[in-house]
Amino acid sequence: MNYKKLALLAVLLAVVWAYLAFDLGQYLSLQALKAQQAAIADYQASHPVRIVGVYFIIYVVATALSLPGAALLTLAGGAIFGLLWGTVIVSFASTLGATLAFLMSRFLLRDWVSQRFGQRLDAIDEGVKREGAFYLFTLRLVPVFPFFLINLLFGLTAMNARTFFWVSQIGMLAGTLVYVNVGTQLARLDSLSGILSPALLGSFALLGVFPLIARKLVEVVRANKRYARWKKPARFDRNLVVIGGGSAGLVTAYIAAAVKAKVSLVEKHKLGGDCLNTGCVPSKALIRSAKFLSHIARSQAFGIGSVQAQFEFADVMERVQSVIKTIEPHDSAERYTALGVDVIQGAARIVSPWEVEITHENGSTQSLTTRSIVIATGARPFVPPIPGIDDVAYLTSDNVWSLRELPKRLVVLGGGPIGSELTQAFARLGARVTQVEMADRILMREDPEVSELVMARFRAEGIDVRVSHRAKQFLIENGEKMLIAEHAGQDVCISFDAVLVAVGRSANLKGFGLEDLGIPVGRTVETNEFLQTHYPNIYAAGDVAGPFQFTHTAAHQAWYAAVNALFDPLKKFKADYSVIPWATFVEPEVARVGLNEQEAKEKDIPCEVTTYGIDDLDRAIADGEAHGFIKVLTVPGKDRILGVTIVGEHAGDLIAEYVLAMKHGIGLNKMLGTIHIYPTLAEANKYVAGNWKRAHAPQKLLAWVERFHAWRRG
Repeated sequence: MNYKKLALLAVLLAVVWAYLAFDLGQYLSLQALKAQQAAIADYQASHPVRIVGVYFIIYVVATALSLPGAALLTLAGGAIFGLLWGTVIVSFASTLGATLAFLMSRFLLRDWVSQRFGQRLDAIDEGVKREGAFYLFTLRLVPVFPFFLINLLFGLTAMNARTFFWVSQIGMLAGTLVYVNVGTQLARLDSLSGILSPALLGSFALLGVFPLIARKLVEVVRANKRYARWKKPARFDRNLVVIGGGSAGLVTAYIAAAVKAKVSLVEKHKLGGDCLNTGCVPSKALIRSAKFLSHIARSQAFGIGSVQAQFEFADVMERVQSVIKTIEPHDSAERYTALGVDVIQGAARIVSPWEVEITHENGSTQSLTTRSIVIATGARPFVPPIPGIDDVAYLTSDNVWSLRELPKRLVVLGGGPIGSELTQAFARLGARVTQVEMADRILMREDPEVSELVMARFRAEGIDVRVSHRAKQFLIENGEKMLIAEHAGQDVCISFDAVLVAVGRSANLKGFGLEDLGIPVGRTVETNEFLQTHYPNIYAAGDVAGPFQFTHTAAHQAWYAAVNALFDPLKKFKADYSVIPWATFVEPEVARVGLNEQEAKEKDIPCEVTTYGIDDLDRAIADGEAHGFIKVLTVPGKDRILGVTIVGEHAGDLIAEYVLAMKHGIGLNKMLGTIHIYPTLAEANKYVAGNWKRAHAPQKLLAWVERFHAWRRG
């Protein structure tokens, strides 16, 4: 805590001590006020301006320091100044005092709370940003809620002080008016208990509930206006229609069927979506074959002098297709039909908020009415509008799997996870790969040292990594394909036989009727925290909704979309993105959950960093994979985990322990106290916890323990 905070805290404590030590509270009793009423009236008559100033200052100080007696001061305002001026003076004095308490709470406590509860506080701040003024207004209307507690708690949030002032001013006006009015009848008041009768408290409670009711009514009116041009069916064919058979769509449909809802799943291509057919599954199958070849290439590291591999690239790609076919039954129409899902092959279009039109392959159409709809149409590779790109027959993660002849010279455009994974895989299969990235390093979402480790490994394997290269144009001259890229202000020419574009993905938004219904879209379908679109009964989940484009987050969102679609308005849940892990399956493998160092710096979140080098781990050494590290970010002085980055063999598996820990509030101390099998890679998780523990060893206590042991030795 800095000197300014210490000074303010000292002043506050001194004032509170004086209040208690000199028993100043005796002057803020009903009996004392009634006894001095005549004297106060005489003083007011002779010094009308001065008494306003003195009263105003006393009220502000009392409320700013959260001292008891605000109710008595308000009564005094009515007794001294009457209903009109008493209300005006008390209203501004109480609001100013409350705002000072709010600011002091923020100044003294917010940093400390942010350090301990950073991610949770971020979520609260986001909610306050959206609806904080509304909830503050509701709380201010009901005097039952402790006045000082509201000031202190809102001070811990990111609410603007000006907003706090004016919302408090308006919200407290009704209660102020009641108390000041009672104060005008001070002589006839025998006790404070009579001020807020059960009937009056009930009225205040109704007054507080009124904004909530009004808000719900406004939401209903707005929704009705959106639905006004559509005719709602008297009955529905389905409880839910899901558009898209990828991860989000499959899980949504499965959950609906599991709770006995009548659900249809519509997919115009193949079930399983990108993950099964063109994404996760084929890429990991290709990476596995490429990794096997990399082990052969470094056979001497395993004590094997010379090994050669004879293979055909076409056979490797056929194996990829074989893996897809083996996994395909997991996502098949037969399986989901058996689970109770009505699976329909065709192109779906939403024609009203309650009706989906399906066009089958033979041209016939089918219409289904449904109470709710979930849009889970996924995404596709984004192809930038670079001049000449259409002339070079570019590849993407969608069509690269049709290759049966290995390109001798391959350019990979993009340094993100997809581009990096395919860069290394094709290089290990024998292609001369040039990776072109516009930024100054690949894997920009990770910490710089992560990028450096991966780039160093790529270059050691013969990959030509070109960072800070901006693709400008594709040319074909005399049958030679070339990429012109700008680097350091100069044009660089890169010749190639094939180019793979991997610069990101775009949500599938066209052709589903969204534009006709007026559903707002940007890069993705716009949704609220419940995954609802412009129409509350139409939801979106997965890549088409964002903000994360991972298979596991699509499945995660699917639960919220399904439950909310089926059970709203009885119950609905806000989608939780607090602990989202991911992995990039290059070598060394990269996995992360929560914050990394660069994000913590960007967001100005205080943290401690603890690392452990996997090159020191027994199992990693035995496996010939002694490389990489674990980096854990924790709350300063605490073992609560804010984020973890793992670089090394099986990082995507090792991260699971931290995902569990962060989700359920398990700290490094408990991880250190958990038995990990020897020798395994998972021991690295225990060792990094040990490094944290050593850095936080109680040195003073250990010094006394050392003296104790010395005494016992005699």
